[in-house]
Amino acid sequence: MPRFLALLLIVLIVWLAWATLTPVTPATPQVLLFPAGSSSRTMAASLEKSGIIRSRFSFELLHALLPKKKLKAGEYNFTKSASAYDVFLRIARGDVMLHTVVVPEGYNIFEIADAVQAAGLGTHEDFLKVAQHDVALVKNIDPQAQSLEGYLFPDTYEFSRPITMHDIAARMVRRFQHEAQQAGLAGDVHRTVTLASIVEKETAAPDERAEVAGVYANRLAKNMALAADPTVVYAAMLRGNYRGAIYQSDLQSDSPYNTYRKPGLPPGPIANPGAAALQAAMNPAKHNYLFFVAAGDGSGHHRFSATFEQHEKNVVAYRKAVKDR
Repeated sequence: MPRFLALLLIVLIVWLAWATLTPVTPATPQVLLFPAGSSSRTMAASLEKSGIIRSRFSFELLHALLPKKKLKAGEYNFTKSASAYDVFLRIARGDVMLHTVVVPEGYNIFEIADAVQAAGLGTHEDFLKVAQHDVALVKNIDPQAQSLEGYLFPDTYEFSRPITMHDIAARMVRRFQHEAQQAGLAGDVHRTVTLASIVEKETAAPDERAEVAGVYANRLAKNMALAADPTVVYAAMLRGNYRGAIYQSDLQSDSPYNTYRKPGLPPGPIANPGAAALQAAMNPAKHNYLFFVAAGDGSGHHRFSATFEQHEKNVVAYRKAVKDR
């Protein structure tokens, strides 16, 4: 009997070594999400069922033998051959799957919501709810904020699941706060960010941002309508009927964001400006320009003018340039 037990023990040890240390290759790539609070037993069962480890028993034994290594919740992507021991160490390290969300300068909350959904982190609608209503995130920097628009700083972000839409937005707001502090943003933050968002949408040419900001500063000083097309587009997006171009009905809309009809700045930002646009809004160029129109040569630059007569000539030049391209 003792000999039989000894043989059985040897077989068990060999089997455990085989089940624990011999690599397994998943039949197909597997993505497993372990919610917060998942037990080692739950993880082991999922790993075995998905063909990532040979035996849940060997995985749980590792957890019992290595109690200081805490298994971390999160989303894991298993594609390569690995032993149960390797898988255990990976989960203990928290080597989770990351989802990249790219927010270019000038993206608005609708476009960011699309990017979050495309990254597989949640739905467009769920992110939009947070972006439109969770203003407590920015009340310390802009008590007038009606949404998070303007304060979701453009950058490349990496998030791991599970994560809430609130946490995604909060990280973007923290990035804005850091950049704003670096830029020395102070005073009427609401006004500055609103102007910066319009500047960001009007020109992609870095050397023109201060010039464009100067045009709007001059118009505001003269109580002239800003007549900024991007604000009209944003008004249509808020109504949910933007059709890819500006129509006469859009120009006639009674939206407070329609700067063709409503004087002064719109109620809030229309997009999320980058650092350069914020700097331009804080330090508009000093000049006498009141108008600008695209150069039409594909460079992204504009022609500026101080009089409407010169502006009309620039519009003619723009149309000719577009026609000749």
